[in-house]
Amino acid sequence: MCVDSDGCEIEGCSSSDEVHTLSGSMSPALNSSPDLHPCKPGQKFRAALLRCRSPFVAAVILSFGNVLNYMDRYTVAGVLLDIQKHFEVGDSGAGLLQTVFICSFMVAAPIFGYLGDRFNRKIILSCGIFFWSFVTLLSSFITKDYYWLLVLSRCLVGIGESSYSSISPTIIGDLFTNNKRTMMLSVFYLAIPLGSGLGYILGSIAKDAGGHWYWALRVSPMLGLIAGTLVLIFVTEPKRGSADHIAGRMQTRTSWLCDMKALAKNRSYVFSSLASAAVSFATGAFGIWIPQYLVRAQVVQKTAESCTSQPCSSKDSLIFGAITCVTGLLGVVIGAVTTRLCRQKTERADPLVCAVSMLGSAIFICLIFVVAKKSIVGAYICIFIGETLLFLNWAITADILMFVVIPTRRATAVAFQGFTSHLLGDAGSPYLIGLISDSLQESYATSILWQFLSLGYALMLCPFVIVLGGMFFLATALFFLEDRDKAEKHVSQLSQPPSTIKVTK
Repeated sequence: MCVDSDGCEIEGCSSSDEVHTLSGSMSPALNSSPDLHPCKPGQKFRAALLRCRSPFVAAVILSFGNVLNYMDRYTVAGVLLDIQKHFEVGDSGAGLLQTVFICSFMVAAPIFGYLGDRFNRKIILSCGIFFWSFVTLLSSFITKDYYWLLVLSRCLVGIGESSYSSISPTIIGDLFTNNKRTMMLSVFYLAIPLGSGLGYILGSIAKDAGGHWYWALRVSPMLGLIAGTLVLIFVTEPKRGSADHIAGRMQTRTSWLCDMKALAKNRSYVFSSLASAAVSFATGAFGIWIPQYLVRAQVVQKTAESCTSQPCSSKDSLIFGAITCVTGLLGVVIGAVTTRLCRQKTERADPLVCAVSMLGSAIFICLIFVVAKKSIVGAYICIFIGETLLFLNWAITADILMFVVIPTRRATAVAFQGFTSHLLGDAGSPYLIGLISDSLQESYATSILWQFLSLGYALMLCPFVIVLGGMFFLATALFFLEDRDKAEKHVSQLSQPPSTIKVTK
């Protein structure tokens, strides 16, 4: 019986490259190249198709799918005011839509992490995309008497999107390494702010064009069908650890329980996951409530009127969506470039860059609530800088995970990092902010000024959580080198022939 460096029992200690699929197992040896045989009808097309299955094409398609994932998630936020008016629900009821989505997302993530480390990943990805696309499309036909159905539909969409977010980064991790992996993960995680911003923009445009918020939920499903098809056709299933040169030991994997024990002992992974939860808390609350906050600010300044009937103005959602797209692009690019430069000065560059950006972001996010009452332009400037600094760390956090976790545990690690960040972050923050806002409004329900102030006071919780996240990144920096070296040593052991691995008596 074989064991790994963490003392875990290894399953299948052979050197076979057999790959498991959802329908069974298949040896790659059976899949010989069509170029080795005389061409038959259809083989030329297949050969051309295989030539298009490059790592770069796969990374682009996976990034496109991630854009759609987040675009669908924030389409609802872009028309939230219309949904509130249509179903006649308060701030806490509106926040519940995002909370149930995130709760189902995080509960499903560990399940898909387990499957992603053991079965064909692109099949799981495609099924997830098709599922959430179908559910989102159906939810656009829900009538005003069935708000609970809309809540249920967002819960189901969370399950579909969880499969994609948990598994797709691990495919990129197996296609690239070092700086190329950092760059490709940066492109992939650029999809988070880009997709979020497009969700506001396309949702608002579709609502205005169709004359009803229902149409906002009919854009992303059509694109989702395209993305799922592209994943099936053009994305290959790389051998786990191929970029780290351990593909020959594909079946060398530990039990799920041992994987979890090893991750719990990995201090860099634990602290970076807690820091990621702080980011999720802030972005989840901001994504839902900042457009609403800016609308109320303009009502207080008497530059706009309260929405009393549908359709409500989409101007602030459009502006906030555009800012999110631009700041996402800037944040991810600046983060990748800064980290690459800082690595020349210190090997702890990744967590340190994240810590500094988080602490800087907290300052400008605090300023939003100071200037919004007097100047909407000033509030937008603070949002722009604060979001840019906050988005700096998304791709870097994923890269930290790739450095400190071995390839055969990465899907599980990504899934549980997602579970932790959502459980402690955006699973509760939209509803919590709405609940605090509603509670503060109880005594002055008819006061327009107090509606604005109560939401602002509730949102002030976010910068404090962001500062806490910066502290967790500083803690990550303390253990990063030790955990990275341990992972590299483990990978080198997996690269050796089976006879060189420690055998228990």
